[in-house]
Amino acid sequence: MTDPHSRLRDALDALDAAFASVVSAPITVGGCTYCYAESDLAALAGPVERVPEGLLASVAAKSSDHWEDFPALYRRMTPRIVRLLVTDRLHVDHGLIASRLLAAGWQDWPASQRGALEQVWHAWWRSALHEYPGTAYVLGVLETVAVSTGALAPWLTAWAGARTEAADRHLDDALDDWLFEGQLGGLWLGFYRELDAGAELLPWLLSLEADRIGAARRAAVEQISLDRAAPPS
Repeated sequence: MTDPHSRLRDALDALDAAFASVVSAPITVGGCTYCYAESDLAALAGPVERVPEGLLASVAAKSSDHWEDFPALYRRMTPRIVRLLVTDRLHVDHGLIASRLLAAGWQDWPASQRGALEQVWHAWWRSALHEYPGTAYVLGVLETVAVSTGALAPWLTAWAGARTEAADRHLDDALDDWLFEGQLGGLWLGFYRELDAGAELLPWLLSLEADRIGAARRAAVEQISLDRAAPPS
């Protein structure tokens, strides 16, 4: 069986192949000349592999109103943005990348491109869960894949089924984050809070085997779940 890291590398290569025609097509890039010099816009219109990483990170993060045709530009840059993101070389908030992909309308792209991106997400998630400690911040990966696809359930199902020491240690760290100051019940994911995570995380955590989260944490999750369900006073 192919190891998770190899599957991720293969998925990234497949993503490059799926976007090859978009990446190589001529494009004119117009954008905010207050934020970007003409040389920056020219670089973005040139070969994608030659765009400096700092400029690419800026494009990955900036809002759509900085560009004349944001969806076209973001789609063209997606393979490099995603490769840098999953290899921990893109220092941009994970939730922001997911929100930008939604703004670029990635779910309306051709099926081959959507499918290739989804395969990267699945391979990245498996790779992150199977290594501890790892280069990937598991909750950042989860936020990216869940917000961009609009669903937590498939990723949580995979986590529940990954009965490895690494996956359980990631879960232990995640619970520390989620339970800090009781934030789990009102947790939203995405830069613009697109996904109500608490609504899915609470029943999922309570569905796990007791030994995976421990009695004290389970009691805390149960109380948060009760508090969330209670009518406002």
